[in-house]
Formats: sequence, C-alpha cells, structure tokens
Amino acid sequence: MKSDIQIANEAKIQPITDIGSKLGIDSKDLELYGNYKAKVPLNYIDPEKVKKNNLILVSAISPTPAGEGKTTISIGLSQGLNHIGADSSVVLREPSLGPVFGIKGGATGGGMSQVLPMEDINLHFTGDFAAIEKAHNLLAAMIDNAVQHRTLNIDPRTVLWKRVMDMNDRSLRNSIVGLGGRTSGFPRETGFDITAASEIMAILCLAEDFKDLKERIGNIFIGYTFDKKPVYARDLKAHGAMAALLRDAIKPNLVQTLENTPAFIHGGPFANIAQGTNSVIATKMGMSLSDYVVTEAGFGFDLGAEKFFDIKCQSSGLSPKAVVLVATARALKYHGGADLDKVNEPNMEALKAGISNLEKHLENIQAFNVCAVVAINKFATDTDEELEYIKKRTEDRGIKAVVADVWGQGGKGAEDLATEVKAVVDQCENKFKPMYDWEWDIPKKIETVAKNIYGAAAIDYTSRAKADLKKIKELGLDNLPVCIAKTQKSLSDNPKLIGRPKDFVVTVREIELSSGAGFVVPITGKIMRMPGLPKAPSAEKIDVDDDGNISGLF
Repeated sequence: MKSDIQIANEAKIQPITDIGSKLGIDSKDLELYGNYKAKVPLNYIDPEKVKKNNLILVSAISPTPAGEGKTTISIGLSQGLNHIGADSSVVLREPSLGPVFGIKGGATGGGMSQVLPMEDINLHFTGDFAAIEKAHNLLAAMIDNAVQHRTLNIDPRTVLWKRVMDMNDRSLRNSIVGLGGRTSGFPRETGFDITAASEIMAILCLAEDFKDLKERIGNIFIGYTFDKKPVYARDLKAHGAMAALLRDAIKPNLVQTLENTPAFIHGGPFANIAQGTNSVIATKMGMSLSDYVVTEAGFGFDLGAEKFFDIKCQSSGLSPKAVVLVATARALKYHGGADLDKVNEPNMEALKAGISNLEKHLENIQAFNVCAVVAINKFATDTDEELEYIKKRTEDRGIKAVVADVWGQGGKGAEDLATEVKAVVDQCENKFKPMYDWEWDIPKKIETVAKNIYGAAAIDYTSRAKADLKKIKELGLDNLPVCIAKTQKSLSDNPKLIGRPKDFVVTVREIELSSGAGFVVPITGKIMRMPGLPKAPSAEKIDVDDDGNISGLF
C-alpha cells in the first residue's frame, strides 16, 4: 500500500495560477509562494455571494486514538461534490507544528483525499503561524518594557499574558522572566502557550478585515495598574505594530487537493482550548468563489462545532446549510469498550454499546435546528453487518447515513455522500438557532452548553473561577460568548468517560478573558495550553534526504 506522501508525490499538481483561474482569480492578484501556494487579497470576498452560498460544516463524534478522518472526509466530500457537478471548494485550518512533531502527525488529509503540497502545508507553510507568534510576543515584550520603565503604572502581578511558541514543549509551561539584575526587568512568573492557543490566533480567525483586526488587538486585556485600573493593548500603543506583523497573515492561503479542487487553508486554533475553526475571512472567501463550500470544526461536535455555531456564526453572520457528522465503526467500538488494539476486529456488542456517542452528537446537531448527514468513513476491516447497523440506528432518527471511501477512492468514493449532502442542502429547511444568547450572564451560558451539549448534571466553580467571574463582570465584559476549554476525548470534562456519560459534574477551574477575540474561556479539567511530546514523538520518523525530499510525514 502506498503511503500518503508517495500518493502526494505522484499527484498531477497544477500551478496555483491555474487553480486560481478556476475560481475567477486574476493571476496578477495572487501573491505567490512558489508555484503551488498563494495568498488571495481580501477584495475577492463578495458579501452578496456569501449570503447565497451553500456552506457545509463537517464535524465528528468524540475523537478516539483509532482516528475518525474528519479532514480526509472534508476533502473527499468537496472532491465528490465536484464529481457530481456541484462547484465546490474546501476550507480548512493550518496544521500546527506541535501535533506534526508530536503524536497526531500532519493534518492534510490522507490517501486519495489530501491537500497539496502536503510537506509545505505541514511545515511552516506561508509563515502565518510565525507572524502570529511574533505579534503575540511583541505584546509580551512591550508589557515587560512598560513594567521596566514604570509607564502606565502596570502591576506586574496582574499580568497574565504569556509568550507563545509553535511547538510541544512542556518545560516552557511555567517560567520566570526578568532575571539578571536591574537592567533585565522585574522578575515575575509566567510561561509559554502553544501558538494555536494564542489569543492572536483567535483574533485573526474571527477578524473581518484589517480594521477589525487592529481593533480587536487593541481590546486585548493586559492586567491592572497598581490603582486597580484595567490596561489594554491599545494603552501600550501596541496594536498598530502587531497588526502590521499580520499584514500578510490575514490573507487566506490557496492550495489544491489531489484532484485539483481549490482549497483555502487559513488559521489554526485548537478546538479543545480555543474556537477550533479556520478564519472567517477564508470561509467567506471560499463562499464568494464557489457554490458549495465544505469546512470543518476541530475535534467532536461538542467542541469545534458548538463554538462554530455559538461564536463564529454569531460573530460573522454565517449559517451552514448542513452538518456532516463523521463516524467510523472502529471509533464507535472503542467508545463501546473495545481495546484499541482490537477495534479492527468484528465486535457487534461493543458497537451497540458505543453507538450512543454518535446518537448524542446527532441530538446536539438537531438542537441547533440544522439538517444533518452522517458520513461513515469506511475502513477495510469494517463488516457489512457493522455498517448496516450504524446506518439503521442513524436513520431511525430520521438522518441519512452514507458510507464513503475517500481514502481509497478520493472524490469517486464520496459521490454517494456528496449526492445526499447536496440534496439535504438544496431541500432541507434550516432554522438555525444558537444555543444561548450572548447577553445572558456567563454562568447561564456555561450551564446551557454543559447540560445541553455535554449532558452534564451540574456545574461546579472553584474559588478562582468565582473570582474570575467577578473580575469579568466588573470590566463590563460578561456579555461575551463562552469558549469552553475541555478535553476532546469525552463529552464530559473527564477523558476517561468515553461513550455517552451521564450524571457527571463539570468543574470550571478558572475563566480566562480573551476580550480581543471577543469571548471568555472557562477552563475545565486538566487542559494544557502548552502540550508535551509523547515518549516516541512523530519527529523521530521525519527525515529529509540529500535531494531535499521529506519522508515520515503522515
């Protein structure tokens, strides 16, 4: 069997100017990064076309170590729509180097449903993450500089802004800066987050244009003065320079799939610690240039998709015509108690026990009043009995389930799925409604998501979380939406509770304020904003030969 990288290398990749031409983009307007990558200027966004577009959101059941293939399905579905004559493009997030070198590996799809050039996309791409990292760390430097020179009277004990780096490095989670004497600053405890968790990343992905970007950056909360007055990035006059660093990063990146379907890849916030969706700008760009746009939200529906609806859609005025929920027989067996090394073996008992996870996510989709299709991502080890059981249990809820083999067959393996999705988009009457009103108080918003989406019985707050609630209310920012940080491995805040747990209590440890992004972040469970590498990281398998050919990415 050929590897993903062999398949990618054998693909007939087209010059990016040809891909742009398919979308009606003048080659002179493309900002080229070599022959196969380009940035597209923001003036190609057409608000009227965005209103008429057919936006399709791809989400998934609760992720498992067995893998569900959400990105692969997203790419394959877009290719499949083009196969059946529906003009389609796909809009995805950029991979972070942390997972690429860590445990997850690359994020460009797989098999016959990949985006190209996969090595470039997984490694640095067009430098967006680097620009976000630099903008974030510029603010950190300016904060410490203001403390050093005693401008603005900032109390360094109240500064929570950390630095960021796009790498999994647990040793940087907690650190002390300012050591080295009087000329090196005031010593204080701080640390690093991964770049995907940066508020600048969240801001870039929610900004509508340059003006909105700069305004949001200026709204970043820094801390307090010694006389208890709030300090924002605009008070340091940092927002102009930070926005300047993001001048090119704000523009979406255009690439292509193995079948030369246009693909926009832009932004990369994680869904367990941020909003987990690509940029509003990239989504609207795709919607301006194609009739059917496939996009995805990170991890399971309880994380990325909930935030897609309650934060991204509410902020930008978007409204998907359908949700495609990805499931696999292997993952459902894992949720039903099967050991990871045995999920490829037939096990109807485990499948029947694990189907409840799929059913809960379908209930959640219906709670938003959006029409759904289930995509069963086919693996060679699946039995007909298992696939028929998943289809029947899904269709008992009035939702069609379609088997797709996008890894092995690309767009051809998604033709049936594309036909069903197009029918739902064209015929189903959506009456999308968010889960909560932004004007509700924060505890009510958290409770609504935790009880309705996760299935929690109650919410508990630590003393620190209660103090955070008080601070946010005093700042007049309690009308912001909630971007709940939670494990992706479970519907609950306990990663060990797989399947469909019930009667659990969600504990909110603390609540971070992301006033620039325009949301608050209630943190539940043991969520790490700077992940660590596993014992045997993926980096050990990645190499480059004497001719510059990269191997080991997957």
